[in-house]
Amino acid sequence: MTIYALSSGPGIAGISVIRVSGPETVEVVKKLTRKGLPEPRVASLRKFNKINENELIDEGILVWFPGPNSYTGEDMAEFHVHGSLAVVDSIQKSISKIDGCRLAEPGEFTKIAFQNNKINLLKAESISDLISSETEIQRRQAIKIMSGKSADKFNVLRKRLLKILSNIEAKIDFPDEDLPEDVLKNIHLEVEDIKEEIIKILNDQRVGERIREGFKIAIIGPANAGKSSLLNYLSKRDIAIVSEIAGTTRDVIEAHLNLDGYPVIISDTAGIRSSKDEIEKKGIKLALKKAENADLNIIVIDPKSADFTDFLKDVKLKSSILVINKSDLGIKQINREINKYDPIQISIKEEKNLDKLINSIKKKLEDEFISSEDIFITRERHRINLEKCVECLKNFEEKKSLDDFDKSAEDLRLATRYLGMIVGKVDVEEILGSIFNDFCIGK
Repeated sequence: MTIYALSSGPGIAGISVIRVSGPETVEVVKKLTRKGLPEPRVASLRKFNKINENELIDEGILVWFPGPNSYTGEDMAEFHVHGSLAVVDSIQKSISKIDGCRLAEPGEFTKIAFQNNKINLLKAESISDLISSETEIQRRQAIKIMSGKSADKFNVLRKRLLKILSNIEAKIDFPDEDLPEDVLKNIHLEVEDIKEEIIKILNDQRVGERIREGFKIAIIGPANAGKSSLLNYLSKRDIAIVSEIAGTTRDVIEAHLNLDGYPVIISDTAGIRSSKDEIEKKGIKLALKKAENADLNIIVIDPKSADFTDFLKDVKLKSSILVINKSDLGIKQINREINKYDPIQISIKEEKNLDKLINSIKKKLEDEFISSEDIFITRERHRINLEKCVECLKNFEEKKSLDDFDKSAEDLRLATRYLGMIVGKVDVEEILGSIFNDFCIGK
């Protein structure tokens, strides 16, 4: 089957790119242009016509990529036309009239590239992440994964396990032949080393997932301290209702932001105080839960919140920033207990010291989560497969007897399978749909 789709963004644009891939691509090119094929990978000016009608649709650029030297590994063509909705619709309707052509599903071009061994699963996912990236740190992470370093790491570990497995299977196939004592010892040492390497990768504080999905920041504090005003300032729009009446915010309000290059999900929460209102009490409970699960808490108080010090003792201060708002009202003296937590004095009303707060947020995230070490895990499926691999290696280590060789071989086979599933070295049909459905149509 030959597939086609708009690969550039939808809507009016200077240029739109329509991509075609599959066995009928040559037929599509000839019927739309009424000419032969152009030189491969050379931008050629062509007129594009309606099929079976004497009517010009547009004039634009045609690029022809004969398989297997194309993105998908199949014959592929790209039609660069003027970015009019009518032009794009007319081109696609014309292609649909050719037998064996249909509109592509989300991510189908990249899925075909994977199936034709043009890319591995990690690279396919990193392409999706690059397209979806909204911040500089997300772009950098996607590019790192695309470079293949993660795939190389997992492939090397898998090859080491396969080599161990070959020694064990040799013993199973030739039971009368004794393996040298040093070989048996080296097998267990090698498995231990591989297991420790994977455990080290797993102990990464989920940095890759945090960068990909966004760091979770909760704004918490007493009622009427300026939490909603801070969310609105950081979002550069009015997301939360701001009122002088204490307890205005009762539910959690979230905003996905690009905070100076850092992807963050900021939650404005209900003011923490004693309340008899059942709805407000539920909001306070949600606020405390958000604070517990956040990567970073911004605790906003005002100069009158001295009684909030008891709450500060229960918060993870290493993952918190204490902010005293309303400094424009004048702060004669900061409570000694509060001063111990090195607070940042700000005024949202006068936009005072807010740049200092943003820099402090970035530094906290960088110090706690961002390191110079390579990031290998960016998705939950990577983590699950690595955890299962470690579990199999632990099962292998428990089998010390030569009589258990057949069972230990199965442990290693499963371990290599789980590593292979990360990069797509084994049958992974069951996970392909969930991966490629996250792509946009035309990629």
